[in-house]
Amino acid sequence: MDQPAYVRIANDLRARIVSGQLAAGTRLPSRQELAVEYDAAQGVISEATKLLTREGLLVSRPGAGMFVRQRPQRRSLVRSWFRERQAGSPFRQQMEEQGRRGSWEYASETLQAPAEVRERLGLGEPDGDRHDVMRTTYTFSSDDEGPWMLSTSWEPLELTKGTPIAWPEAGEHAGLGVTHRMAAIGITVDAWDEEVWARVASPEEAKHLGIGAGSIVMVVERSYFAGELAVETCDIVVPAETTKLVYNGPVGDS
Repeated sequence: MDQPAYVRIANDLRARIVSGQLAAGTRLPSRQELAVEYDAAQGVISEATKLLTREGLLVSRPGAGMFVRQRPQRRSLVRSWFRERQAGSPFRQQMEEQGRRGSWEYASETLQAPAEVRERLGLGEPDGDRHDVMRTTYTFSSDDEGPWMLSTSWEPLELTKGTPIAWPEAGEHAGLGVTHRMAAIGITVDAWDEEVWARVASPEEAKHLGIGAGSIVMVVERSYFAGELAVETCDIVVPAETTKLVYNGPVGDS
């Protein structure tokens, strides 16, 4: 089956962009000029450039025209058991390793865990309206690029209520990773697991991350365990276009 004209034109422009013939920052010929070049109606040209804009290859600058988009540099989000066992903030450490300074904003509150979180933490049926988790939302930023990671964590209050780590960002253990915070109350975290998938960012996520509406994000669903006991579960959200996940860990019994 023949491809629609706008798809054929988009394919040709895409190939010219990928090959470097149309370099990043280059202004595309006007719609009228492209219509003459491809012997197509301007409406067809418009559909072709819309397709490439959705793919992130072109960007429109009002009053200036259509430009080949600068491809963003990818940032590494390292997932490592060794890293999680080190003292201090894992995020701040990663930023320092990449020559950046990391910081974060947060908000904590107690509430009753929603059904999915209850299942992940192994909580029983809700007890009326009783709050049973501490939820903390984070926006992580680097000094040179602004916000680039969101995180929402849930910890069972039956483990932390009334202890020095009940509020994750308060007291002498503030800012530490979950393994060290839990160790402070006698709980040894000895396992973790993660599941990763991609989806469209919610409007609120897109706003906080400074990405376009409809952008794709990667979600890292992480849980920490002490034996069979889930001590924390968390959703990490990062822009798919600018982030690569890097996993490493020991082999065998080392």
